[in-house]
Amino acid sequence: MARPVVAIIGRPNVGKSTLVNRLCQSREAIVHDQPGITRDRTYQDGFWRDRDFRIVDTGGLVFDDDSEFLPEIREQADLALEEAVVALLIVDGQQGLTAADESIAEWLRSRECETLVAVNKCESPEMGLAMAADFWGLGLGEPYAISAIHGVGTGDLLDHVVELLPPRQPNEDLDEPIQIAIVGRPNVGKSSLLNSICGETRAIVSPIRGTTRDTIDTTLEREGKAWRLIDTAGIRRRRSVNYGPEFFGINRSFKAIERSDICVLVIDALDGVTEQDQRLAGRIEQDGRACVLVINKWDAIQKDGSTMSLMEKELRAKLYFLDWATMLFTSALTGQRVESIFALASLAVEQHRRRVATAVVNEVLKEALSWRSPPTSRGGRQGRLYYGTQVASRPPSFTLFVNEPKLFGDSYRRYVERQIREGLGFEGTPIKLFWRGKQQRAAERDLARQQSPS
Repeated sequence: MARPVVAIIGRPNVGKSTLVNRLCQSREAIVHDQPGITRDRTYQDGFWRDRDFRIVDTGGLVFDDDSEFLPEIREQADLALEEAVVALLIVDGQQGLTAADESIAEWLRSRECETLVAVNKCESPEMGLAMAADFWGLGLGEPYAISAIHGVGTGDLLDHVVELLPPRQPNEDLDEPIQIAIVGRPNVGKSSLLNSICGETRAIVSPIRGTTRDTIDTTLEREGKAWRLIDTAGIRRRRSVNYGPEFFGINRSFKAIERSDICVLVIDALDGVTEQDQRLAGRIEQDGRACVLVINKWDAIQKDGSTMSLMEKELRAKLYFLDWATMLFTSALTGQRVESIFALASLAVEQHRRRVATAVVNEVLKEALSWRSPPTSRGGRQGRLYYGTQVASRPPSFTLFVNEPKLFGDSYRRYVERQIREGLGFEGTPIKLFWRGKQQRAAERDLARQQSPS
């Protein structure tokens, strides 16, 4: 059973995202004094007493204005309420009751979910109750005085929230979903891809760069597994980014890569691989994440029988350090091959978590040595590879024991990695090789003896 959803609703700049961070004990939601920072609906996990739930943050609602993004923000809030069990209407106690609050309250009364009113910015214990009393006029029951910044009253608010949640089910504790981060430059089609996968407007799509600011989490099931898709802000060059909402969004994109199991790197088929795409690919490899390369906007390319193979060769030449990643040509607009992403991602995650017995590793190394002997130095000293073993997964990591690591140059190291891949697979995931020499092992043994009790 999925966790029940609590929706955070309110006009701009009443502290919705600050409250989300407080209730979820995180800093994931972007908080800034500029109105309209949150646009899409974003999810975080919450827990209170014995209950797990999901909190969905929404953009500031404005009903008397249809300027840029406001209709889309209202649509996202409406979708959040459709799946919510409880709605928290956040209002500003310092400003008092406004016509905009009344409009939102009227809108909420037509919805089926239970609604609680949280009067934010009531830091003063003496004045808080008086400030909250003004909001009885909304007709939504008792208003709760809180301070999202300081945590005042949030515990009492959560007590009432969990009372409105459905009874806990025995099978409510689900396996943690596989985290899949959708990353790429601005306007390559990341949000369109997410919407195509979900079959709904999950993220606002616009030709305006920087439309997506938060990381947008979506949980679904594919290939018999639970997945959590993380749509991220488009990542531009550092020197092009000013401090503010875009800066925070890009930082969250990098954090999304770090916390993901696998990344879907979206490339624009019309633009090809740019320098920024290469930087992102390098970041994925550096963080040791599995990866699927998705070439989007394939529908816009003039094609013949050899177009795909020629383009793949051209793209891989520029993304040579991700030669282990599967490449898929898709169109988020038409849905072409979009569902195939999960089959490839499932295989890559399986390889990313895979472990291989030491005996099998050494069979592969023995075969590699029979085809190509280790190099010999100018002084006549030859490298010797004794044996290897897998020491970690996520990503698969191997320690190779040799006489002297310096004798193994980059060319031979790449050869060994290539032989391990050909012999053991590991498609879709980076692998790491650690070369350990005799002197290093001897130093480690001496250190262990010194630290052991006499």
